[in-house]
Amino acid sequence: MPQPWPESLDAAVAAPEHHAVLLENDRVRVLEARVPQGDTVPLHTHRWPGVQYILSLADFVRRDANGEVLVDSRELDMSKKTPLVLWSEPVPPHTLENVGDRVIHAIVIELKSTLL
Repeated sequence: MPQPWPESLDAAVAAPEHHAVLLENDRVRVLEARVPQGDTVPLHTHRWPGVQYILSLADFVRRDANGEVLVDSRELDMSKKTPLVLWSEPVPPHTLENVGDRVIHAIVIELKSTLL
């Protein structure tokens, strides 16, 4: 079940220059996400839980809708080795700034339904 955030904040709607829909049906949506060096993804959400297959990773800062820092990867003990596979619950409204030295590139498989 999708989260109740407005459709206008959906990643593919609010930040289409950073999120491309590769496949979508009633059960799954596959996004390709790219954030070039120095770029900031506008305020958006990820309405469904899913798997992030990270092909390229750089340092980033995630901020909430009020601009408060939620995550600064430079303060984490986090591997930058790729590929990297992560699980993510739905993510409320946030921005993501690439403060690193390479593009952030991921394939995100969002699970719209857990029913088979």
